[in-house]
Amino acid sequence: CQDTGMAFVFADVGQDVHITGGLFEDAVNAGVAAAYEKGYLRKSVVACPLERTNTGDNTPAVLYTRLCAGDRIRLLAMPKGFGSENMSRIKMFNPTAQVEEIVEFVYDTVYQAGGNPCPPLVIGVGLGGSFDYAAVLAKKALAREVGVHNERYRELEERILRRVNESGVGPSGLGGDTTALWAAVEAYPTHIAGLPVAVNISCHATRHAEKII
Repeated sequence: CQDTGMAFVFADVGQDVHITGGLFEDAVNAGVAAAYEKGYLRKSVVACPLERTNTGDNTPAVLYTRLCAGDRIRLLAMPKGFGSENMSRIKMFNPTAQVEEIVEFVYDTVYQAGGNPCPPLVIGVGLGGSFDYAAVLAKKALAREVGVHNERYRELEERILRRVNESGVGPSGLGGDTTALWAAVEAYPTHIAGLPVAVNISCHATRHAEKII
């Protein structure tokens, strides 16, 4: 695919880590710029969403940093293409919504997308949290290895995958029973008045890499 994506980086930073020589965010962006230059990857990021001027090095990355225990930094890097990103959706369900409604929301998202996100897909679902955090959960769910369940939500993942593959969209939208390769659910506690559900669609490539330093 010609779209080598926008860089998303999840960083778990140990509280005992001391970073010197500059800002951590600057180091991440320098790494992204070097990777896209040395790897001859298409540079797709524009500085202003309205003016559309290319930054020339695919920075800045979207960086999510979390403090945790330890003296290491765990980096998860995900270059996410926007043919699939554009097909993603979020819905603020009523807290009385049934599981069937959530499954149908994911199904409808995939069905409406058709061949645009280059199926077969990997589907990330974020459940709970807030409007914004549900989307982060859905994005992070995409990095879980295909075939590895979230045991708490195994049944929901299986139902989503089964239902999506009944859509008939198929590879490249040409029809068939393999519209998605995997569905991964990540969840977080939420408010009594809400039930946010985000669906982040990814193409069959779903590239990501992890490193501990």
